[in-house]
Amino acid sequence: MSTNRLEAFSDGVIAIIVTIMVLELRAPSQPTLAALGKVAPIFISYGLSFLVVAIMWVNHHHLIHAVHEVTARLLWSNIYLLFWMSLVPFVTDYLGKNYHEPLAVALYGLDLVLCASGFYFLRLVLIRQDYRDLALADYHASIQRKNLFSAGLYLLSVPLAYVSIYASFLIFALIPAMYFMPEKKLATNRQQQ
Repeated sequence: MSTNRLEAFSDGVIAIIVTIMVLELRAPSQPTLAALGKVAPIFISYGLSFLVVAIMWVNHHHLIHAVHEVTARLLWSNIYLLFWMSLVPFVTDYLGKNYHEPLAVALYGLDLVLCASGFYFLRLVLIRQDYRDLALADYHASIQRKNLFSAGLYLLSVPLAYVSIYASFLIFALIPAMYFMPEKKLATNRQQQ
């Protein structure tokens, strides 16, 4: 299997995930501000999840372009990641309808922890492929630290939801913001290869 097929399959799954999320949005039947206010939590959870999935897609895109060989381990790591990503529409809908309930907040955080673990495993496969290239291994290691930090915060949001859902929401907003910060770049000559 080529990396193009792997990327096309993954892009298709991610496109379906986003489509399912947007199909869950329902306009209120009443044309009033009060009616719009009632669906605001659902729209906000959709917006947050859209941003999270978009960040995952961008990171996945960069990961796949670093692949040298499509192996069974890589394919299964990718499937593992896509499985947890495919649950984002469910936890988004559940969160939007139950944003004040700790269980809904914790479940959302748990799914994002599992998505982060998918990226961790996928990057581990790439680290094994590139073990001879020290610059590339160092680059993957630095990104891996950021991924583990994000996963740790998401994991913290799960029990924290039972203490303060607002603290969990802060984590959910903080992590996407972290991914807009500039990262260490790989050497230019490596990117041109």
